[in-house]
Amino acid sequence: MFYGQSTFLIDYYTNLVANRLGSPDEIEKMYFDDFDFKYAKDKLLQSSLFASNNILIIKLEKKLNKKEVTTLIEACNTNPDSKVIFACMDDSEFKTMGGYFTQKLNAVSVRMFSPFPNEAIRLIENHAKQLNMKYEMSALNNLYFMHRQDLSLCMNDLKKLAILDETITPDLVYKHCFGIGAVNFEDFLHNLISSQDISLDLETLLEEGINEIYLLNQVTSFVQQLFMISSYIRVYGSANAKEILGFVPPKNVWEKKSRLAMNIKPEKFSEIIDYLLGIELELKSSKISNQNLYLQACLRKISVLIR
Repeated sequence: MFYGQSTFLIDYYTNLVANRLGSPDEIEKMYFDDFDFKYAKDKLLQSSLFASNNILIIKLEKKLNKKEVTTLIEACNTNPDSKVIFACMDDSEFKTMGGYFTQKLNAVSVRMFSPFPNEAIRLIENHAKQLNMKYEMSALNNLYFMHRQDLSLCMNDLKKLAILDETITPDLVYKHCFGIGAVNFEDFLHNLISSQDISLDLETLLEEGINEIYLLNQVTSFVQQLFMISSYIRVYGSANAKEILGFVPPKNVWEKKSRLAMNIKPEKFSEIIDYLLGIELELKSSKISNQNLYLQACLRKISVLIR
């Protein structure tokens, strides 16, 4: 049983273990509402006529009762050809259920915590190697923090980048990883916070399908980075990208971002972040008929806050 904070790691290890136990043809999956206890028990008790392994993956959002869990585990002990893997998409919901997996039943539960950045980037690097990609480590760092440490998004983008069949650099990540080839996203964020006219780029981004909440989160993340850079420089006198961001961006990107950070008064950062979080709350909790136009109007007001 895999459960915990990181849905990516739960999926990752579920598939890793299943593929170690047997071939894809020997694996059956039951997800969420498709779960049928009687069918699962019968399947595990009966050996397959066409395969030597009988592997069942059960993905859940709500815990099962103890009797159902232990019955399915015991079915695997009765039939040594069978294995069952539970992928449980939550943390607190499944803590009790994890206790049902004991050594006496030849069962184990593993709680997956969110990985530290260095662990997550190592996973991204391993996946890049599996795709036979050439890459710069700074590009993988950029990809991870660009996606607000969402490993699933990072892995999906690696598959897209692999198609390019060239060494993946930070510039390529910025160019291709938002589905917005017509707009350089880093330039857009810089222009927005430096009070330049972003009307055309903003319209282009939203017309090309970028999600409003996702775009807003990227703006908030960018402002938070600027605040960290500004604070670090004011304390230590100079900026250290590795210590502040956890990775080293391209030199021109870093210098441009550092200058922008120092041009904003420290007290303004709090106002801007409060404003952005207020917009996010409105988008998520109010029935705004046109979120696209609402977000455009709100982002254009940021220049007024910065002055």
